[in-house]
Amino acid sequence: MITLVRRITAVCALSAALAACGGGTETSRADLTAPSASASASASPSAPVRPSPSRPPTLTPGPGGLTPVFSNGPRTKGKTVALTFDADMTADEGPRAAAGEHFDNPGLIATLRALKAPATVFMTGRWAEQYPDQARSIGSDPLFELANHSYSHYAFTAKCYGLPTVPADRMRSDVEGAYEAFRKAGVPHAMPYFRFPGGCYDQQALRALSGLGVTAVQWDVVSGDAFATDADAVVRQVLGGVKPGSVVVMHCTRSAAPTTERVVRAVVPELRKRGYRLVKVSDLIGATTDRA
Repeated sequence: MITLVRRITAVCALSAALAACGGGTETSRADLTAPSASASASASPSAPVRPSPSRPPTLTPGPGGLTPVFSNGPRTKGKTVALTFDADMTADEGPRAAAGEHFDNPGLIATLRALKAPATVFMTGRWAEQYPDQARSIGSDPLFELANHSYSHYAFTAKCYGLPTVPADRMRSDVEGAYEAFRKAGVPHAMPYFRFPGGCYDQQALRALSGLGVTAVQWDVVSGDAFATDADAVVRQVLGGVKPGSVVVMHCTRSAAPTTERVVRAVVPELRKRGYRLVKVSDLIGATTDRA
């Protein structure tokens, strides 16, 4: 019998979208806020996440107070693009990491730094626990902003790329648990932005997270880097999809996305050659809300 992990990998590899970060079930505009280091430090994993005093740009909650969702910035306010990277690790993948599997990608982070390319990293709490020094380094670097990708990387809807599912009554604590993991890793500041594992969400999930002060961040450009072996094909897909205000989704996980560093080395200079300015997600959200 095929194991759960292999089944997830097989499903994701067969799909044209990103593994565990492919197309979501719904996509609407929204924004999310970040808890301050001091608020996180005094909060337990089950305590509400309080917004940072610096007030990163956020979107107004949707109808009924639902968590807002953001997919891309304005198309008419300059050629900007946000590169985002999901640092995926599910709650039960510790044995694989102990056996030598790399869920991190320090080479990718070093490349972004060398290129002076701003980026937003959506990190799971389990990833931060496994690589606390890297989490702290990313979260302390002003070139980057660190955001929430859940604690467990379990899905918030059924039938999401074969991922295990978070029960509705644990969705909120799963997000809060990631912020707690960041705090324990020594991350000084995490943004109030949340990316659903697999990009999968529905009204129940948006309702469960309402009141946390976060914005769900999706994307409009799927890089296709998950399980890709042809870096050139991924480069073509990214460059072919980018428009002003785009949010590109890639991965910061060597085992699942081994070509991403090479992709970035090609994509960043070409985007700049085409007149694009690389920004963080908060910059796009600020432009959308006219608060940048």
